[in-house]
Amino acid sequence: MKVIRDIEDFPQLSHAVVTSGTFDGVHIGHQKILRRVIERARQSNGQSVVITYWPHPRLVLFPEDNELKLLSTIEERIEQLQTFGIDYLLIIPFTKEFSRTSSRNFITDILVRAINTKVLVIGYDHRFGKNREGSFEHLKARSAQYGFEVEEIPRQDVDDVGVSSTKIRRALESGDIETANNYLGRPYSMTSLVEEGNKLGRTIGFPTANMALPPAHKLIPGNGVYAVWGMVGNKRYPAMMNIGVRPTVDGKLLTLEVHLIDFSGDLYSKELTVHFVEQLRKERKFENLEALKTQLGKDKEQAQEVLLSHDTATSI
Repeated sequence: MKVIRDIEDFPQLSHAVVTSGTFDGVHIGHQKILRRVIERARQSNGQSVVITYWPHPRLVLFPEDNELKLLSTIEERIEQLQTFGIDYLLIIPFTKEFSRTSSRNFITDILVRAINTKVLVIGYDHRFGKNREGSFEHLKARSAQYGFEVEEIPRQDVDDVGVSSTKIRRALESGDIETANNYLGRPYSMTSLVEEGNKLGRTIGFPTANMALPPAHKLIPGNGVYAVWGMVGNKRYPAMMNIGVRPTVDGKLLTLEVHLIDFSGDLYSKELTVHFVEQLRKERKFENLEALKTQLGKDKEQAQEVLLSHDTATSI
């Protein structure tokens, strides 16, 4: 997949099959659209193109809105789209100036002149341009004038999937990893650098890698203990993760602590990715460190069982 961040660098394509959207999380609803784009491109020996936007439009249009949490950073979105075999990804910088682009100018300047679109595939009720004025009906009525075919994913198909980024966010915030992962079509993940902590875990037999907090708008699942897979480079480790403020030791700040099972070595300043599998329990305060240590032993056993069962189910 070729990633292009400047419209001026976009090559002239022979038969571009295009879709456009924020694609936050690239969930199974988005995947339906992506598969159709790829299918149409192959049918015509053309090229599949995804147009996306960064930063997320809401972060630009409503900067005071601190409630928006994203399922994917732009780097994660690129990686997720790449797995589908998309040929070209155009990332348009979303600014207030760009938000004032009319639907007509978007069509003529970007879809027609820059990309040479031959087929545009859009999801049900997708709109674009200033004040979301561009609609399927508008495009359909003028498709001959613009020189490309318009295909809308039917409402029935979208309703059958029954998924939205909002539903996934709510599931993650409540610790319902199973629902979130089912909607995503893969485990939810976070990537960050390992930073130095207070090394308390070592003293009770559970050394942890302390992940730096991700970018401000990246969603962190609700506080609790999770069974996760930890990725260091290309190697995967069974792990358990605590998200919370560590009430047993009177912690105040949110921390992301990962105990990689059967790992030894130095992870400081290395990149660690965690893939969430299941929430084991909510975070709670224990009477003392010994009680916490006992519970962590139980958590470790449960995490190993959960990961083994999920891994076995995935490989069948």
